[in-house]
Amino acid sequence: MVIGAFAAIAQRAPIAPTREIDITPDDDMENLRKLSNALTELDARVRATDGVGIPFDHDARSLRRANTWNLVCRYGEFDIAFRPAGIEGGYRELAEQAHVVRVEEVEVNVADLADMIRSKEAAGRPKDLQVLPALYRRQAERGSSSTKR
Repeated sequence: MVIGAFAAIAQRAPIAPTREIDITPDDDMENLRKLSNALTELDARVRATDGVGIPFDHDARSLRRANTWNLVCRYGEFDIAFRPAGIEGGYRELAEQAHVVRVEEVEVNVADLADMIRSKEAAGRPKDLQVLPALYRRQAERGSSSTKR
């Protein structure tokens, strides 16, 4: 599930993209095995200031031991967040209101704008607070409510 700025942009929120793409995976063991295999295929590394990253060994169990992974691969930077701020139910909670967006030939699940607003409010970081007015405006244009729960 794509979360963060790219999920908001996919729903036409007028915000600038970030350097990395954020995802929340389903944390069942079979999916985590697939994720580990994909990370190996991508030669994903733990992000470091050198831009190359630090190699790391992983499998389904070890991936789940951290709430967040900040990674880099040949295609760029990406973050894996199992429990984004304000989204205690992780993937399953996000899936309730998710949207499918087509990117070229691939269908991608993106978190609903209301969930992204809730997450950014909960995170409370300056970069999150800065984009909230644009997200609120976009949500109002869509006629949805920011309080689902």
